[in-house]
Amino acid sequence: MSSALLLLTELPVGERVDEALAAWRDRPTAPGSVLYRGLEAPTLLELTPLDGLDALAGLDEQWSRQAKELAELVVGDVRRQVLRFVEAPKPAPVGAALPDTPYVQLRHVEVKPRVHEEYLDWRDGTIFDVVRTTEQVETFLAYHSLLSTEPGVMFVSGFSCDPEEYLPAFSSERYGEIARYAHARFVTEEGLYTRLYRRVTEDA
Repeated sequence: MSSALLLLTELPVGERVDEALAAWRDRPTAPGSVLYRGLEAPTLLELTPLDGLDALAGLDEQWSRQAKELAELVVGDVRRQVLRFVEAPKPAPVGAALPDTPYVQLRHVEVKPRVHEEYLDWRDGTIFDVVRTTEQVETFLAYHSLLSTEPGVMFVSGFSCDPEEYLPAFSSERYGEIARYAHARFVTEEGLYTRLYRRVTEDA
């Protein structure tokens, strides 16, 4: 079952991604955290399920130590945000809070507040219908920003096939029509992106 909150931490590491990855993996991690490596940019991403905001208090010391250890290996500061779980068109496996897949994609949009409730109803029969009928999408979790400078809707999509096999579901003619309607009716000019990541395993 998905946790109430999700902590998303991303670090831009530039050319020294392997060194930064090794340093990141050497540090203690919060229970349930999963580490990923960016496929389209040299970044590291960590997803951490949280039971509540109180769980953040125990991470502060760890964050300070991590910042010092990684300072010489990164090209920018840590991007960190807390997301609130909303619904799961395709839930994570039983007993898991996050996708148990080799790959995840983050899909982010900023929705106009005045049409937010309408958007929630609309996406169930459009975006989520595509997700539910696409075999390659194994897990699809919907969140909304709670503490973030990047407000909006965040989808976490988990898949096991090659990205080239996964991506066509979101570039079909039908999905193109869905996206065009969403942009015209619901989505702001900012905050729209998708990013692919590969899970970091013990030997990679």
